[in-house]
Amino acid sequence: MSVLFILIGLTLLVVGGEFLVRSSVALSFKFNISKMVIGLTVVSFATSMPELLVSLQAALEGFSDISLGNVIGSNIANIGLVLGITAIIGDLAIDKDFYKFNWPVMISLSLLLYGFLANDGTISRFEGLVFLLGIIAYLILLIRRARKNADVIPDEVDEALQTTSSFKIIAWLIIGISALYFGSELLVNGAVDLAEAIGVSERVISVTMIAIGTSVPELAASVIAALKKEKALSLGNLIGSNIFNIASVLGLTAIIKPIVMQSKQVLSVDILWMLGFALILLPLIFLPKKFVFTRYKGFVIFIAYTIFVALSFV
Repeated sequence: MSVLFILIGLTLLVVGGEFLVRSSVALSFKFNISKMVIGLTVVSFATSMPELLVSLQAALEGFSDISLGNVIGSNIANIGLVLGITAIIGDLAIDKDFYKFNWPVMISLSLLLYGFLANDGTISRFEGLVFLLGIIAYLILLIRRARKNADVIPDEVDEALQTTSSFKIIAWLIIGISALYFGSELLVNGAVDLAEAIGVSERVISVTMIAIGTSVPELAASVIAALKKEKALSLGNLIGSNIFNIASVLGLTAIIKPIVMQSKQVLSVDILWMLGFALILLPLIFLPKKFVFTRYKGFVIFIAYTIFVALSFV
């Protein structure tokens, strides 16, 4: 039953997330917000809502390791699983904005997370506020940089949603929020029960199964695009997702309910893997072929990810 709860929970999160993104974009059009801003802010926040609801639900129920494992595991999966598999299918071009802006921000927030937890094992409300202010500053800089290419509309923004009726928007919002709420509850409860049943910690389940589950929609979209020989994946968007996971998900969760680290392995194992995957990206984009993420590089980080998952259960 635990596995069934997890599967139903993940399905509801995917469905809820999709409805929330669509309703948020359609609502933004009603307020005449530019497509560029919608793509960079509204869509980013909406796509982070499944992780936010899971982390918040876990923190409120006293399972803080699920809150942390969900975010840390998702960040590892975004690089090791999503980027790895997509690159194996086809080489990916990397723009200079990656190492000049997105990568430094991701590393800075990752180190800040490590510092907060190493200090007292807690992400306090004040530290959550620091993360939240960090994501606001990031978005302001992101919008300023994007204005140089103001004619570029992010792929996630469906222009057809401009004509969506108010009734549909409200219905989508209700469906999205309801699915996210019940999905997060089922997922957290299922993860706790499964951890007890197979004799591992909630941390292990969240950093592997839950993280992989929440990365499946992004992986599926990237793989389909790669197989169609379309632009498979923007590394900047992927890194942006990691930035949002730390700053907005953990930031908002900690403001509502401070996150207390329950397992020392979060700090001594999981975060070190997350930092390792983030740090290895920089040399990989320069060596041996600059600004191209080749199949070989994708294979290397995917193997590293499978090793991480295997070691988590040992």
